[in-house]
Amino acid sequence: MPENLPGPESPSVSQETDASLRARRGSRKKRSRWIAGGAAAALVLAAGTALPLVLNNDDEPPPADAAAVETVETPDAPSPLPPAPEFVYYNQAGPPEGSPLNPVDPLTVSVDGTGIGTQLREGLVGLSLEATDLADPQLSGDNPEMVQTLSGLGKPLLRFGGNAVDRRFFWTSSGEPLPGNLKGDKAHPVRAVTPADLERVATLLDAVDGTINLTVDLGHYDPVRAADMAAHAARIFGERLVGITVGNEPNGYPNNGLRDAGWTSEDYLTELKAYAQAIHEASPGVKIVGPGVYSQSWWEPFAKAELPQEKIFSFHHYPLSSCDGTKDPTGEPILANLMSQNIHDHSAYYRGEALKPANAAGLETWITEAGVSACPGSNETTKTHASSLWAADYALGGAKQGITRMSFHSSLITCTGGPPMSAICTGGAYLQPNGQVDERANFFGLSMVAEMPPGDFHETTEDGGGLSHSYAVRHEDGSLSVIIINANNPETDAQMEVTLELPGRPLTAAMTQMTGPSYSSEDGTLIDGQRAEPAPVAERLTLPGFEYGSTTQQFALTAGTVTVLNFQLQP
Repeated sequence: MPENLPGPESPSVSQETDASLRARRGSRKKRSRWIAGGAAAALVLAAGTALPLVLNNDDEPPPADAAAVETVETPDAPSPLPPAPEFVYYNQAGPPEGSPLNPVDPLTVSVDGTGIGTQLREGLVGLSLEATDLADPQLSGDNPEMVQTLSGLGKPLLRFGGNAVDRRFFWTSSGEPLPGNLKGDKAHPVRAVTPADLERVATLLDAVDGTINLTVDLGHYDPVRAADMAAHAARIFGERLVGITVGNEPNGYPNNGLRDAGWTSEDYLTELKAYAQAIHEASPGVKIVGPGVYSQSWWEPFAKAELPQEKIFSFHHYPLSSCDGTKDPTGEPILANLMSQNIHDHSAYYRGEALKPANAAGLETWITEAGVSACPGSNETTKTHASSLWAADYALGGAKQGITRMSFHSSLITCTGGPPMSAICTGGAYLQPNGQVDERANFFGLSMVAEMPPGDFHETTEDGGGLSHSYAVRHEDGSLSVIIINANNPETDAQMEVTLELPGRPLTAAMTQMTGPSYSSEDGTLIDGQRAEPAPVAERLTLPGFEYGSTTQQFALTAGTVTVLNFQLQP
């Protein structure tokens, strides 16, 4: 994270009590499978499966397609549809009663039938944590709270780095005392990390089927120590270790005192090559991930650098980091900027620029640190439902462009007083964690993406819809997921009428939806009416108004939502 890393927030600023945290967490433990439509939904066993109960539909099942009664089929005639089953329909949350509602232009989305060459990868979404968090006993497979939380992100990549790695992190495999030149504070203490810590973290990765990307200290030049850490990590994590990064944001070293003012990207590459050689000799199968910077001029030199092992290109991105708006009013971290077309377009442009040198060098590309803003402390966007809408759009937009891994920067510090932009935090009084783990709004936006199966992106063409974004992914089983992010204001905007053109005839239309009462709501983000990850596709209800077998679907979506529709198409 850049030097203006969000610091500890005063416990008095917009904090929750332990009691309120426990009360909310009680509602998200073990899903009861109540879907936002009420008690009748509990009878549902599978979306699109024939059932004796039909909600929101008093009509008979639609007749079989005309092709089914043709006595002679021509080569161009569609195959007959199987008989239509009965469906139980999803009952989405509506706009708030009594609110003045502004009309939203209808949205038309057309999904192309062929892929565009990029994929939604398994393990796309993960968390970035400080390197010193490796010493935190909460990161264990024996911690059911942590296991449950991380499982809500699919098979996550945990990246350990951040500002801590070059300032207050010390690796030792021989029990050496902490060196005196490392400086920390009460909220960010200096910590030693040992092989025993890695072994404990490995039990967590096994429990959630996750992977890990470690960062070694470049701030204090020591290739031998870094190689020792890499060798132990390769032995302990095996294939779950997906790469080693050398230093955190080295482009900032001349400004934060870790190198002199004249240190350049060329100097970085010289030191990087020494580290890479030492790591290759100690653990030849481990990849180097880098440069992990936010300065565009450093991207191409890393992409072209020759190292003895395979490389993965990485960069960091916090789009709203003009902290007071003086230099760039559109980059100030306020809700008006977060909920704008500009941030969507800016993010796509920045990611596209990063992909250019990576693609030219044939390198896989990761975002190893991401978040709304790198400005310190709280702002209008932190902990809000708006951040969950942004997180889902950012992850999907990046994946569609070709990014294969994204780690959203977070912290294990207590929710009370902890970094406000973290996707997770821990219960207890300030700096006194009690073992509980809480998920903030942006976590649920990421979960909506992480719970989708991998697949190939298809192009979508949009028209209208106000502030909305759509994506389409074709999965290995032949099903098609269409994701519509209706980022219009849930407090003031009416439902958006949608016309969806599909590339095939749908037999089912399973629906899951993330909602929130307002952009600024801090605790109102829900998925299918609960603070929990989406239910499996087979347990979801059917899109209201679903027209069996029709390539044209028409329906309405509430503002401030992320909706994932999974269609089984006729083979």
